Amino acid sequence: MMRYRRMGRTGLAVSEIGFGCGGNAGLMLRGTAAEQARIVARALELGVNYFDNAPDYGDGAAERNLGRALKAAGARPLLCSKVEIRRADLDDIAGHVVRSTEDSLRRLGVDALDVLQIHNAPWHEAPAMEGVYYARLGIDDYLRDGGVLDGLARLLRDGKVRHAGFVCRGDDVNVARRLFQTGMFGMINVPYTLLNPTAGQAPPPGLNVARDGGGVLCHAREADVGAAIYSVLAGGFLSDDSAAGRPRHPVARTVDPAAGAVRLNMERARSLRFLAADTGGTLAQAAFRFVLSHPGVSTALGGFSAMEQLEEIAAASDAGPLPGSALAALERVWRTDFGLATALP
Repeated sequence: MMRYRRMGRTGLAVSEIGFGCGGNAGLMLRGTAAEQARIVARALELGVNYFDNAPDYGDGAAERNLGRALKAAGARPLLCSKVEIRRADLDDIAGHVVRSTEDSLRRLGVDALDVLQIHNAPWHEAPAMEGVYYARLGIDDYLRDGGVLDGLARLLRDGKVRHAGFVCRGDDVNVARRLFQTGMFGMINVPYTLLNPTAGQAPPPGLNVARDGGGVLCHAREADVGAAIYSVLAGGFLSDDSAAGRPRHPVARTVDPAAGAVRLNMERARSLRFLAADTGGTLAQAAFRFVLSHPGVSTALGGFSAMEQLEEIAAASDAGPLPGSALAALERVWRTDFGLATALP
């Protein structure tokens, strides 16, 4: 049974498990049209009502493919897409926000988005934005005349977007709080995982993380801003297959098993396999149950390569939060930095 939560001040009732259309799992980019339609239809049957997309997922391919699958299903769930601002857009950010959104609407085949997010996380200063780099955007480019907020205001006024949000990527909680104060935003996308829980709490003593989430989920909740969690499985590492060293699904994004970061994340995932045994499920289910244990989380986005993965993750909603004994054991693992502080470079 799928459970639902209120997404902050938007008032939207969203399924605890959302459907992510990104490139890591690969279904909506590299799967066949028949398989996309079949899995999207099954997600709807299971009660999934929130679909997360972006124009940079396959240069619009994921939006087109989702639009086609939803049309075949005769369904109109809650739809979220995004806007990326790149160097070429800096002279007319507001206009780009509007034009990009209108292109997304055409690809999805709808008149309005329920949520539009800015894919660039706010940053303290203007980043270099070299090449096609777009992960961050200076806070001034959000707030200045002709900036992000002006573009969003046009879309909200014209009814092409119902609610606005933005992405957080870590080390950015202070600028995120500045955006909460504008009253423009009703939700955020944020990474929050078993490997890095700092978006939801203070860093556990002994745990090393690449980026500090700054407890942004707690600040968002105080501001009545909802949160969709992305990369719940830490890029696919928090699964039984990955922990066992088995290859990824053919449509999923490949990784180099010899790369240092890949080896490190696989070892970290292996150190958490006890969660599956202790909770009677899978490691992936435990990862989603951990995320859904946080009261600031509205929905946890799953990326699916196959039907079996969808069925596995959807079941996590009905399973409820992780038990206290599992959380206590997890805290002990964090305090030893997964037992790997000296095992790997």
